[in-house]
Amino acid sequence: MKVEKSANIASKPVNVEGAKGVNIRVLISKDEAPTFAMRMFEVEPGGNTPLHRHPHEHEVFVLEGTGTLVHEGKEHRLSRETVVFVPGNDEHSFKNTGKSSLRFLCLVPLSGA
Repeated sequence: MKVEKSANIASKPVNVEGAKGVNIRVLISKDEAPTFAMRMFEVEPGGNTPLHRHPHEHEVFVLEGTGTLVHEGKEHRLSRETVVFVPGNDEHSFKNTGKSSLRFLCLVPLSGA
């Protein structure tokens, strides 16, 4: 069992090629849950996650900010309370197009995290 404020969980920069202005907090890790990991991403204005693909799916919930999901070459607008499902092996990237932080929860199966 875990009960914790997200602000008490360390935020770390995402240091992978193609990432710009992205930080992550691992809210629920593989050490705490057997099936899914929950991460919170914070993307600075003008920042983005890399355009990439991998075998596992994503379930995403936008907490605040505005942005764009690039999915298989098409752009989709993101804003507060937008729900996103990205199937495994689909190319995708999240971009902050606003003037404040784009913050979203991302859940992934632990088989792919």
